[in-house]
Amino acid sequence: MIWKRTAGDCLLNGGIRVILLHQKNLIMTDNTFSIAGKNYRQLAPLFLRLAIGFGFMAHGWAKLSRGPEGFARLLTQLHVPFPHIMAWISTLTEILGGFAIFSGIFVSVAAIPLICTMLVAMFSIHIHYGYSSVKTIGLTPQGPLFGPPGYEINLLYISGLIALIISGAGKFSLDALMAARKRTGQS
Repeated sequence: MIWKRTAGDCLLNGGIRVILLHQKNLIMTDNTFSIAGKNYRQLAPLFLRLAIGFGFMAHGWAKLSRGPEGFARLLTQLHVPFPHIMAWISTLTEILGGFAIFSGIFVSVAAIPLICTMLVAMFSIHIHYGYSSVKTIGLTPQGPLFGPPGYEINLLYISGLIALIISGAGKFSLDALMAARKRTGQS
């Protein structure tokens, strides 16, 4: 690697900037997503929010449209206490929490009950079927047959929600809009 010294405190190597601290410790920042001086990293939470929020809303809507009573029967088989109440709570959590994530409002708060929902689903149902979420168990003239899903999807949702808690909702969110309005109101 060839390093070029510039401005006394930085070394450049292609698109990677290295900042010198105390002459020995180096911190690297990658400028891959900086085009014409604009930072596009704030787009990442948008795509996470749209996929995760839509996924939760779709699963919640499926429970609601089939009637929470059907989901309550599943919860009864799993010996979940108060299955009818829990069916409604989890259905509404997925719909409302999914909408909050999708629109980017109160993302850090909404992520917590959604993570809890995923943990319960993972440890009560999906863990028994292994890791993979796609299990082809046969082939028919109509197409493949799939077995019960493992906990892979649960981990992906949990990871995405944790990433949103850490990064925030991003620039294109209702959280950012409310923060901007609050800043201009205080100025």
